[in-house]
Amino acid sequence: MTRAARRPTVRRIYDPAEPGDGVRVLVDRLWPRGLAKADARVDEWPKSLTPSTELRRWYHDTGTYAEFRRRYEAELAEPEAAEALDRLRALARKGPLTLLTAAKEPDRSHAAVLAELLTG
Repeated sequence: MTRAARRPTVRRIYDPAEPGDGVRVLVDRLWPRGLAKADARVDEWPKSLTPSTELRRWYHDTGTYAEFRRRYEAELAEPEAAEALDRLRALARKGPLTLLTAAKEPDRSHAAVLAELLTG
């Protein structure tokens, strides 16, 4: 029997790393502005889990969170993204996992959707 996955923590990439972060995963397609890679303490950067450029632009310009979530979940069902999601689920079962994003509102971002899908 496998261990249940703990809900990952969602944090802004600009916040300092904390001892309990566990595996730190950047879930943004682009590297965050003004942040040196050496300072970020990112363990993984699975770009296949990030929303498409078109979806990000749509959400930023006119979209609602509910519709963004629906469209993003559809993108995550694609084979490459589904495989990366399974990998993160496995990491979440092993110990603490922190999803990092530059989004100004992490709780209404793709990172929050991922956190829920990883434990749901």
